[in-house]
Amino acid sequence: MRKFNITAACNPNIHYMVDLSSRLSDIKDMIDDGQYFVISRARQYGKTTMLNALEKFLSNDYIAVNLDFQFFSHEDFLDASSFIAAFARELRQLRICRLDMSSEIQERLKSLRSSREKEYVLADLFECLSDWCGESEKGIVLMIDEVDSASNNQVFLDFLAQLRGYYIHRDKRPAFQSVILAGVHDIRNLRLKLRPDTEHKHNSPWNIASRFDIDMSFSAEDITGMLSEYEEDYHTGMNVAEISGLIYDYTSGYPVLVSNICKLVDEEIAGAEDYPTRSDAWTKDGILEAEKRILADRIPLFESMINKLEDDEKLCRLLFSLLFNGQNIPYNPYDASIHSAVIYGFLKNKEGIAAVANRTFETMLCDWFLSQEITESDISKAGALEKNQFIQSGHLDMELILRKFAEHFNDLYGGRTEGFLEADGRRFFLLYLRPIINGAGNYYIEAQTRDQRRTDVIVDYHGEQFILEMKLWHGEEYNIRGEKQLSEYLDYYHIQKGYMLSFNFNKNKQIGVKTIQIDGKTIIEAVV
Repeated sequence: MRKFNITAACNPNIHYMVDLSSRLSDIKDMIDDGQYFVISRARQYGKTTMLNALEKFLSNDYIAVNLDFQFFSHEDFLDASSFIAAFARELRQLRICRLDMSSEIQERLKSLRSSREKEYVLADLFECLSDWCGESEKGIVLMIDEVDSASNNQVFLDFLAQLRGYYIHRDKRPAFQSVILAGVHDIRNLRLKLRPDTEHKHNSPWNIASRFDIDMSFSAEDITGMLSEYEEDYHTGMNVAEISGLIYDYTSGYPVLVSNICKLVDEEIAGAEDYPTRSDAWTKDGILEAEKRILADRIPLFESMINKLEDDEKLCRLLFSLLFNGQNIPYNPYDASIHSAVIYGFLKNKEGIAAVANRTFETMLCDWFLSQEITESDISKAGALEKNQFIQSGHLDMELILRKFAEHFNDLYGGRTEGFLEADGRRFFLLYLRPIINGAGNYYIEAQTRDQRRTDVIVDYHGEQFILEMKLWHGEEYNIRGEKQLSEYLDYYHIQKGYMLSFNFNKNKQIGVKTIQIDGKTIIEAVV
């Protein structure tokens, strides 16, 4: 049986995969038009899998040369001679090249491979490649993966310049039908520091590249197709459409997150004490359990993202403001921090507003920011000390959590300024909540309702969901409207009880917890 894969490229013979055919067809259209382009996506987004699939997809119409700069060592980029030798070496190792090349081209490559002993320049390599393009019966498509691993090398810029020159003059000299460069960074916009004593400068000559707008994330329908193949093998009886939609809700189709959830359910959760069979595991509870395990683990993708945060203070401040202060930050691709956040997968453009890419990243980032202060936070210590009283027979008592939080919050912060409470009040509740549900539950912030006035938090605990609205007090009329909105939100989740936490700065406010009934729903409301 095939498996779900989260490491390296996927192989359809041994791994469950989404159907890439429509994307491959769209990319082939670009190749048919002779476009040169960059596939720039965050880490573990399926770039290598796409290139491998494309190589096979093009085989009837083109010679697809699929190289990977990971096979090039640091020494291979020291100078032109070293790069020429390495490039010739990798070409000669590809079977498709040997089959298509004439013996003369192969001999010239063999000679170029010994470039370190002879005086060759990049023009010699490109003259050989041009002659190959001229004699080949099929157009040649050059694909290079992990291309940005070489970006801080002058020889790489010279290589791009040669590609650009042949592209511009391809009516006079034979050239590649298409060139595809894949990596995290967009080679069109490289900002390089080639020598320690120089400033970063925009140096990329790759301004001939066309835009690559093909969506590589997985839709709910993509996930349905993959799980349908799994269901044909195992007959779990899962509701494929419902499970696919739930996975998409938490991942927004980020490929490695989708595969990771599926892999955990299939290989670890199925057969566990609470999920003895695959039928038990492929349920809403099983998916939420997988999500919880992903967030509790040090997976390579998260570690890479956290490293970026630790190295970039501006990026860190941007994400903190977006997550905790409810700021609507316009999406501006020319803003350096927003651009970096998109490159590394943190953010996406959602109708002109910068938004966290998916729920999983959002919770991971919230947890990381909270962890920076959780051990020193008085409100967090209070939650940890009283944790046991909030959990009875595996059930989370959210009403009691609100009552106790209101008491502690007013004792600790009641005398602070309005500005302090408005900026930090909601973060303090998450600091209080996190140690209570840690290890058994999880939470996420509903992106569609987050703003400076209102934030909805969804808490999952042992298969039970709690809908909590946190808002700033802006008068009785606004409060009534918020209660109505929460009632409608409960309808969407098919839940009869909801919770509201209001931060009220009026001197005459009534602090405490009350229960109200709206449209047949029960709402527990706490005011601090």
